[in-house]
Amino acid sequence: MHLPVVASDLLGAQRLARVVARWASMLPQADPGETTVSFEDEQGVRHRVFCDLRLPGGGRCLLGVDHDGACARRLGGLRL
Repeated sequence: MHLPVVASDLLGAQRLARVVARWASMLPQADPGETTVSFEDEQGVRHRVFCDLRLPGGGRCLLGVDHDGACARRLGGLRL
């Protein structure tokens, strides 16, 4: 699914994508860890939104790309 949006810069697009992906994670079909953003004229160049590294037990890290500290499935007590 592609969802065109307007953002002022890459960081803004990543923030918006994180919010939408976290909301969509309520749906069993959604895989928020694979969320990416791209510029309209560079759709082949995708920028990850989440770290997405594998964690012990098979889950994936859902913190932002290049986050500080250890990987996690939760952010601020929010289930992702």
